[in-house]
Amino acid sequence: MVAKRDAQATRSRILLAARSEFAQAGIAGARVDRIAAAAQINKNMLYIYFGSKEQLFDAVFDVAIGELLETVGIDTDDLPEYAGRLFDHFTAHPELCRLARWFGLERPGGLANLEKTVAATVVKIDELAAAQARGTVTARVPPALLMDMLLVLAATWSSGSPEQPPEPGNLDTIADRRKALVWAVSRVVAP
Repeated sequence: MVAKRDAQATRSRILLAARSEFAQAGIAGARVDRIAAAAQINKNMLYIYFGSKEQLFDAVFDVAIGELLETVGIDTDDLPEYAGRLFDHFTAHPELCRLARWFGLERPGGLANLEKTVAATVVKIDELAAAQARGTVTARVPPALLMDMLLVLAATWSSGSPEQPPEPGNLDTIADRRKALVWAVSRVVAP
């Protein structure tokens, strides 16, 4: 009996292998041969499933951002802890920071094409504007800029950041960085 192919499992293996490769090398440096080998597929299968290396990168990035959006919801009543949860996600998924940097370098202006991300960001900015109108969050910074600041601050010291990442397994350093982040955000957002 011939085993049936599991298309979803194959797609998942490709996305996982590509996530690692793209996080390390970006679009230009990633090699389809390495992705195919890591996914245990024929290279042609990658093109059948995703069309091109660039479309595969976009799919990988979309999945990674989708995981972040599903996992870390904003709480405008506790923005410092929201930033802490972002930090936790970035620390648990260090490849996301690297993918985001590659995306910014190799897809300038490309975030506008990610509909889920744009829609989620608009909602968050609206929630920040409402919190500013209530007087619970500083109005000195426009809400879109404040959202960017929260994301950048949370990512800066996470495991995926090139800015002095903590030593692997050094939880005290990670905990100290999270604590400092939460404290800093509490000062930034205070009315």
